[in-house]
Amino acid sequence: MEALILYFVLFFPAIHVPPPELLAQGIGAAGTIPFSAMALLARTLTYTLPATALVLYLISRSGSQPADIRRAAPAKPDMLPLAIGLPGLIIIGLFVAFLVSRFAGETRPPVIEGPYTLTGWVVVVLACLGTGYLEEIYFRYYLLTKLEKIIPRTAVRVLFSTALFAIAHIHYGPWGLLNAAVAGLFLSALFLRYKSLHGIALAHAGYNMFVFFMGIVR
Repeated sequence: MEALILYFVLFFPAIHVPPPELLAQGIGAAGTIPFSAMALLARTLTYTLPATALVLYLISRSGSQPADIRRAAPAKPDMLPLAIGLPGLIIIGLFVAFLVSRFAGETRPPVIEGPYTLTGWVVVVLACLGTGYLEEIYFRYYLLTKLEKIIPRTAVRVLFSTALFAIAHIHYGPWGLLNAAVAGLFLSALFLRYKSLHGIALAHAGYNMFVFFMGIVR
């Protein structure tokens, strides 16, 4: 019950509404979400960091805090899942983008504009690291371990975690939901195989930075 309450408080799409620009265009409509360093920084400071602290507190209270959360920095065991995870997420994103170009029609997801200044990129890096760690701590570590006694079958826990992860991205339209679902399955497999939170969180953050970069070069 705690895990579901936390999901509805932190991630449920009805609470975290899409940016005003996306709402104005309509869910899933083609267009661009303009970049705003101040808005991104404000979200990081007022939502991402406090939400991460809350999830970490709940994990520490349970007495099952993993070793790589306690480490202040990534270590050598985290490098392999990072090296696999980042290219894998980029390939998934590019494949979904290819499907969008062929089949999306009027349901194309919006393009997220990237920054053109050093200050903007500093904010992007901080925001992407925060989001990467928040989502991986909750959707991969917290859910996949918290529900182990309630849902003994690993495959069912992975599907449940991935479904919640995908729904949290539904405001980017059906193609965004598909991308999140495939990425969620991939990240879950990496976490279960390597037990590295830092590795998949950094891969997730790197992919988010790649999305901002693609908003410049398109």
